[in-house]
Amino acid sequence: MVVLGGGVGKKIAVGVCVMEKKVFSAPMGQILDRLQAFGEFEIVIFGDKVILEDPVESWPICDCLIAFYSSGYPLDKAEAYAALRKPFLVNELEQQHLLHDRRKVYECLERYGIPVPRYALVNREVPCQELDYFVEEEDFVEVHGNRFWKPFVEKPVDGDDHSIMIYYPSSAGGGMKELFRKVGNRSSEFHPEVRRVRREGSYIYEEFMPTGGTDVKVYTVGPEYAHAEARKSPVVDGVVMRNPDGKEVRYPVLLTPTEKQMARDVCLAFRQAVCGFDLLRCEGRSYVCDVNGWSFVKNSHNAASMKDLCLPKEEEEEGEEMFAFAFSILWVLVPRYYDDAACVMRKMFIEAKAPHLSSTIPPTLPWKVNEPLQPSEGLTRQGSGIIGTFGQSEELRCVITVIRHGDRTPKQKVKLKVTEEKLLNLMLKYNGGKPRYETKLKSAIQLQDLLDATRMLVPRTRPGRESDSEAEDIEHAEKLRQVKAVLEEGGHFSGIYRKVQLKPLKWVKVPKSNGEGEEERPVEALMVLKYGGVLTHAGRKQAEELGRYFRNNMYPGEGTGLLRLHSTYRHDLKIYSSDEGRVQMSAAAFAKGLLDLEGQLTPILVSLVSKDSSMLDGLDNASSEMEEAKQMARLNEIITSGAKNVHSNGSSEEPWMTDGAGLPSNASELLPKLVKLTKKVTGQVRLLAKDEDENLLETSPYDVIPPYDQAKALGKTNIDVDRIAAGLPCGSEGFLLMYARWRKLERDLYNERKDRFDITQIPDVYDSCKYDLLHNAHLNLEGLDELFKVAQLLADGVIPNEYGINPKQKLKIGSKIARRLLGKLLIDLRNTREEAISVAELKSNQDQDPVSTKSGNDDVDYHSKPHNKNEDTRRTSTTSEKSMDQDDDDDKETQYRLDPKYANVKTPERHVRTRLYFTSESHIHSLMNVLRYCNLDDSLLEEDSLVCDNALDRLYKTKELDYMSYIVLRMFENVEVALEDPKRFRIEMTFSRGADLSPLEKNDSEATSLHQEHTLPINGPERLQDVGSYLTLEKMEKMIRPFAMPAEDFPPPSTPQGFSGYFSKSAAVLERLVNLWPFHKHANANNGK
Repeated sequence: MVVLGGGVGKKIAVGVCVMEKKVFSAPMGQILDRLQAFGEFEIVIFGDKVILEDPVESWPICDCLIAFYSSGYPLDKAEAYAALRKPFLVNELEQQHLLHDRRKVYECLERYGIPVPRYALVNREVPCQELDYFVEEEDFVEVHGNRFWKPFVEKPVDGDDHSIMIYYPSSAGGGMKELFRKVGNRSSEFHPEVRRVRREGSYIYEEFMPTGGTDVKVYTVGPEYAHAEARKSPVVDGVVMRNPDGKEVRYPVLLTPTEKQMARDVCLAFRQAVCGFDLLRCEGRSYVCDVNGWSFVKNSHNAASMKDLCLPKEEEEEGEEMFAFAFSILWVLVPRYYDDAACVMRKMFIEAKAPHLSSTIPPTLPWKVNEPLQPSEGLTRQGSGIIGTFGQSEELRCVITVIRHGDRTPKQKVKLKVTEEKLLNLMLKYNGGKPRYETKLKSAIQLQDLLDATRMLVPRTRPGRESDSEAEDIEHAEKLRQVKAVLEEGGHFSGIYRKVQLKPLKWVKVPKSNGEGEEERPVEALMVLKYGGVLTHAGRKQAEELGRYFRNNMYPGEGTGLLRLHSTYRHDLKIYSSDEGRVQMSAAAFAKGLLDLEGQLTPILVSLVSKDSSMLDGLDNASSEMEEAKQMARLNEIITSGAKNVHSNGSSEEPWMTDGAGLPSNASELLPKLVKLTKKVTGQVRLLAKDEDENLLETSPYDVIPPYDQAKALGKTNIDVDRIAAGLPCGSEGFLLMYARWRKLERDLYNERKDRFDITQIPDVYDSCKYDLLHNAHLNLEGLDELFKVAQLLADGVIPNEYGINPKQKLKIGSKIARRLLGKLLIDLRNTREEAISVAELKSNQDQDPVSTKSGNDDVDYHSKPHNKNEDTRRTSTTSEKSMDQDDDDDKETQYRLDPKYANVKTPERHVRTRLYFTSESHIHSLMNVLRYCNLDDSLLEEDSLVCDNALDRLYKTKELDYMSYIVLRMFENVEVALEDPKRFRIEMTFSRGADLSPLEKNDSEATSLHQEHTLPINGPERLQDVGSYLTLEKMEKMIRPFAMPAEDFPPPSTPQGFSGYFSKSAAVLERLVNLWPFHKHANANNGK
């Protein structure tokens, strides 16, 4: 036993009845040191020997007791002592039993109305017990009829078992991530081969909550005080972020009023005054997913004073070892939390055992009497962008980027009419037996059923060998072989890359099986198989490298740039993707490079990337106009007649104003050449496919396909050397599918019977040429390089004109395709502006009237009194964003804001919003067309283009916005300009052509090296504005607004507690936000939180 602080006068005895490992931890030392410094307490440390060996009757008698469970702790014995001596308990002991059973934790949380993730219990009496209420399928589990789609979380019911699993959907590559207590620098491990859940015990299954890659840990000290810290979530890549001393990096973040109420409720529900719990923030809501019991912030750097708690001589050797452990914890300094915690606990003890004493906190805390005043540090500026120099008064506020996906395999589609009973039955099986409803097959089980049926239907001999005599039968058999080959490709199904539609075409009436009446039955259906478009190893590498480039070049300022901003929660990052697999994986690979993550892409995709198909997918809004642009007689006329007959509605100074701008003058001569060369290449691939098919015929159609690790392949960035050396096509495409790809191009490009060219096939020919030149150059296909040159000349003219034959039509089509995206970009810019203006107004108010703001101890109420939400709103700091506490903001974006009062960060007020939108070629072209031609709209004819003439000329000469092309909008705030001045906010626009380099170019040494790796380099950003030009946000809004979806058409936000409108301008909120910022000159170090 150790007694500290004894001496003259009666002091309150505070017993510390916990295991020595916990007593001599740095956080506990920080608190006990401060309590002792008040001079009112006698600290009595029981020690392991007393706790484990002595009877409770001989334990020291104390007035207040700190006691909590840890490994090896006799909780029942501590309860017996409490019943005997009846001390004031900081944390009640009986309730601590609940914390060992996650089922009871969730029951208690729900009983008090505290939000938890949707969950279900699976209780087993013996390992591997089969339960009739538990069903597991490929992409979900079902418990008592409640279905949990992957990704979902699996937790053991035992609260001391920290092996938690997350299972990922096949659409993201599948696999499982195991979370565990930190081992070295790892906190989780991804297992791509594990897809089935555990059955060894009892588990909780709960919905996975996407939190943007961030976990929040909340620490309460009494029901009226809560401190929150955020860290990188282990679900992202499992690598623990550590400071130079090797300790995990965490940063204090702000809680909303609702989260403060949740902290209070957790504290009261479990009757644990000092309590830690885990908070998940998802789509504007917050949920508690775990309660830990006694927890202090582990961020103290000063454990030296713990040496003063010296043990008796006989325990000194063991104590030295314990002290060395505590002293080794060199954390980021946040003494404010320990000050607050000590003050709160002091108030608890005095009110419980010495109410006659004053609980008022002294003006100067005892341990701060001799502490030197720390000078305030000035702000550092971040500099300007690449569009000229605008002085050191500018701050980067927002980075918005729209990015095309990386290098992919050619997209393919197979259509065939089927009448086979097996296929029709399969359609009925998966559409609920409805004869007139189509079926979409995407899951592994569905595709396996289709493969089994197709294998039985594919003829065992090649066409032309007696079995198939008629042309239609030959073509049908060829397509069935193609379907079979596609389904067998790679050996593992993934709906992210392959999907099949079965659409009924004809029906007949047949007698019902029970003989009572008739029913409809399909007799013919259209099968549509879409495949290809898979992100290649080169595409993954391109996306990851571009992410690294953005990390190092788009965020000027502090030495560590973006990573420093992001790790300190001053970087508000959201990543959106369309529904296409190649786009999702590009986004995940980019995020990996941007944030310097490690490991597989599947966990990164699920944790950080949000799908928004309505904004980034599809061409439905402009399908008729695009079809008109592709098929219209005018474009055919220009191509087939030559440029000499083209009437230009533009000038020689502005060639981009011409109808069909960019089409080669000799297009009519190039088309026959294109057809001839396509046939030549197709013939060569046909011979390779024939040899492959002969080998396939020697094997059984039911041979087991070797397993293919899809999740591992998703993260691969290198070529498959073995396949290349064996003379096989790159990737998982075989010669049979390669031939089907070229054969379809040959057939569709030119109709010999009608002597008609289909110019819409030109981009597909170019796509296949470029892919094979880059990835299959080792096959040495004769004439492929010449075909590429011809296809490129034609595609450079055709592709831009698919989105409009002239600038006005391009503007019309672009505004329809990108309408929702444009609306979202304006919302991003407006939100950033409103946030910056509100902060500036608060600073101005503080500078003008510094006395009117509450400071010092009045800012915190340590009493455990009935909760008043209005008082809580006035008392607590909260975010200067609208979304954390509301049900549904513009796009359900969860915000994490650094708490500057508790952060050891030089410029806590610095905050950058980043929005990344990953999409396809159509949206990049559409957005660019709106930006450069918006002034052609009738309502804006008097305005200049947003894009300068020089950039318009470069865009005209830029025929292709290739893989990883992007458009960047960066917004800067000039803090020395008046708030009402339009020049307060400046927009900088840049773009990149992406990997726009011909596979035939070998002049540049870097290009040659990358070409050997099947990867083309990405071009750097180019200006869309003249050097020194100044595009204000006001002008940007005016030019874009006519083409953007209005903000009111987006899902309406609801007003959170304590907020009104985007920023509450009420006195209470102004007061609260003023206290938030470090420029609050009179803030007292004892302020609470």
